[in-house]
Amino acid sequence: MLRVAVPNKGQLAEPARGMLMEAGYLRSATTRDLVVQDPDNDVEFFFLRPRDIAIYVGEGTLDVGITGRDMLQDSRAKADEILPLGFAPSTFRLAAPAGRAREPKDLAGTTIATSYAGVLEDYLSREGIDARVVKLDGAVENAVALGVADAVADVVATGTTLRKAGLELVGEPILVSEALVIRRIGAPEVPAVETFLRRLHSVMVARAYVLVDYDIRVEYLDQACAMTPGIESPTVSALHDPQWSAVRAMVPAADVHRIMDELYELGARGILVTDIHACRL
Repeated sequence: MLRVAVPNKGQLAEPARGMLMEAGYLRSATTRDLVVQDPDNDVEFFFLRPRDIAIYVGEGTLDVGITGRDMLQDSRAKADEILPLGFAPSTFRLAAPAGRAREPKDLAGTTIATSYAGVLEDYLSREGIDARVVKLDGAVENAVALGVADAVADVVATGTTLRKAGLELVGEPILVSEALVIRRIGAPEVPAVETFLRRLHSVMVARAYVLVDYDIRVEYLDQACAMTPGIESPTVSALHDPQWSAVRAMVPAADVHRIMDELYELGARGILVTDIHACRL
């Protein structure tokens, strides 16, 4: 049975649960469950603190897990990312009082507070910056005001919280993070894991694409197909009127309205858009 770690709280929890449900898992699970058996899919799900997931997976206790890149790298666990999931984006940034530092090297000799000591220490080592790291649990934006540190390093979505604390960002992001599926380094390839990954990938594709159906005069068919090439090739069907053809193709959801406008200008009619709930490509 495949053993999978799932975040039980934080910004990763709800999107991860939603993606798994779209992939056909957790159909009988509730938000209070700690362990969920899914015998139909031969999978067992463990709901854990996001920060602990990389440790369990790296030790081989669990086969795969969903966590953030920031937490994976901070744990220094023997696990590696195998599938970015495209949700819960964030950056890990340095911040200091306004005018204190223009770039990271200006923080040499200072004390920096963070909840991600592993990520910060590895970064400082790579950059040759000698600074003292103070590890705090939870929010760190008040560490400067309280005299605990000269600067902070924290996960940032918009930077609003840091600015409210009188801090400004320093330099480029140390790390760009998102949700990931992770697996122990060196773990053997097994069909159950490949099936799990394929299902999640299919959810991401289904979310990113829609189906477009339309009718087009045959003289414009090649131009229309160039606008909607699909995955391998669009499906073209003959209509009762030999001067017209019906076309079906997958197109990026983000571009669908532009594509519809271009098709209409070309002469396409009966343009319909349908959501994709699942797929295998």
